[in-house]
Amino acid sequence: MNELPDINYQLLIAVNCFPELSDIQKKQFAALYSLYADWNQKINVISRKDIENLYLHHVLHSLGIVKMLKFKDGSTVMDIGTGGGFPGIPLAIFYPQVSFHLVDSIGKKIKVAQAVSEAIGLQNVSFRHGRAEEETQLFDFVVSRAVMPLADLAKIVAKNIKKQQQNALPNGLICLKGGELQHEILPFRKKAVIIELSAYFKESYFQSKKAVYIPL
Repeated sequence: MNELPDINYQLLIAVNCFPELSDIQKKQFAALYSLYADWNQKINVISRKDIENLYLHHVLHSLGIVKMLKFKDGSTVMDIGTGGGFPGIPLAIFYPQVSFHLVDSIGKKIKVAQAVSEAIGLQNVSFRHGRAEEETQLFDFVVSRAVMPLADLAKIVAKNIKKQQQNALPNGLICLKGGELQHEILPFRKKAVIIELSAYFKESYFQSKKAVYIPL
């Protein structure tokens, strides 16, 4: 039995965590469920058991990055291993004046992310079907949702980080992770910052969820 709230209540929980959202942003978030549910029947980008938990497990989780850093207008952010658009699309809705570049090595997943983005009218998102190793553009930050170990990801994306700074944290990598991270952050233990998402989101799903920042 699914003990999580229904999809409309989940949306309300997610939206209420960010009272600064405009009516347009709220409508964009509200449109995501039907779009992903429809696409998921054709191309499986979210576990079919999990699509009913879209707003808590995917949208609100993606917005956990906001709790680590508020990107300044004009910032550029790359989302590596975006899949169907997480965390990139929720972040692009939240930050309409920030440019997001979504990258995934699986073409059909990028196709879904692009279709969803177009359907809700996002103007600040670009897409690439390819491997992160092949990307040569420069960004203020790279974000990701647990696509690979931190050390491997940092090594791949270090080449993509701009030297010029404009945000409250030095340019670098912000990842959404779960569980025990002590071993994984050993190479970065003196400079990594970890926040517990359970401090901001009270639902049980977030008890072991974390955002990790590493300057690069």
